[in-house]
Amino acid sequence: MAFDVIHESELEWLERETSDGSLPRRHAVVTDAANLTESRARMWRYPAHVRGRRHIDQTQEEVFVPLRGTLTLLLEDPPQRVDVEPGGMVAVHPGTPMQARNETDEEILFFAYGAPPVHGNVEFLDDVAEV
Repeated sequence: MAFDVIHESELEWLERETSDGSLPRRHAVVTDAANLTESRARMWRYPAHVRGRRHIDQTQEEVFVPLRGTLTLLLEDPPQRVDVEPGGMVAVHPGTPMQARNETDEEILFFAYGAPPVHGNVEFLDDVAEV
């Protein structure tokens, strides 16, 4: 088949603990469901005031697309705050320090897409409390 369609009801949502002890983030691995071989993709749900791990991916470029709510990204070092609403997107190039966050009072939903589909070339950084 030349394409794959995935409906939200078909996604399996998994919990991923946060480093600060707040509510866990939830993610659905789209890579396998869509039979992607040249890239990786996930859907993410971040509860209010939750943040992912700050990191640098040396190999993969990543695209972030908010679907519901405002996604906050901390980019570069020192961190610059970028807020993106649904209808927008951010492309993060390899070697850029970054962190995805929800700075709002509501759950957010966003799509993260990266290529090439390389694992393990990530350096984790210390968290940034406020920007």
